Parts: sequence; structure tokens; C-alpha cells
Amino acid sequence: MKVLDIGHRNYTVDQALSILETEVSKALYTGKVRVIKVIHGHGRGTLRKAVRDWCRDQTGRFRAVIYGEDYELFHPESLEMRAACGQPRDPDLGRRNRAVTYIWLS
Repeated sequence: MKVLDIGHRNYTVDQALSILETEVSKALYTGKVRVIKVIHGHGRGTLRKAVRDWCRDQTGRFRAVIYGEDYELFHPESLEMRAACGQPRDPDLGRRNRAVTYIWLS
């Protein structure tokens, strides 16, 4: 699981989305990363909304997009993703953290 923190770097929304696109493209090309945990922060929710809208616009590109508030042991896609990735340690599991979004690439 790759952690991509775009929420604590004072990026504009456009800069943050550009970095996200670059990292996702790199991960898809190399095939070495299966999940990207995007930290977009809490703030006013502008970046969270932009990241999630961007993910929605990428329909078919990802196996799943899991919002931090859904990332728990009883969420079917969360369980499946974690099993496919070797059960990575993640302090946000079960915390309903709206400041993160998970992109499952494969």
C-alpha cells in the first residue's frame, strides 16, 4: 500500500489532482502498487470532494475506490482489498476517517 499525502502540503486542488494522476499512472504502469491510500485531510472538504469526484470520473480504471469512512472489517470491498494485499497494517482501519480515500488498482 502506497501512502500519498496531498492534503498537508499546501497544494492547490489542481496541483494535488495532478500529483494524484501522476502517482496513479505510475503505479498502474509498473504494477508494483496495488493500493494507494490518498490522504486529502479534513479541512473544508474541498480536496476530499475533488479527489472523490476525480475517482468517479475514472470509472473502470480501478478495481474499487473505498472512502475512509467505509474502510472497516465489515465492508466487503475493504475485506477483499486487504486480503488481496496481504492484510497491510493500517491505523485507519475501522476509524471512519473521512480524511482518506483508498484506490484499489488491481
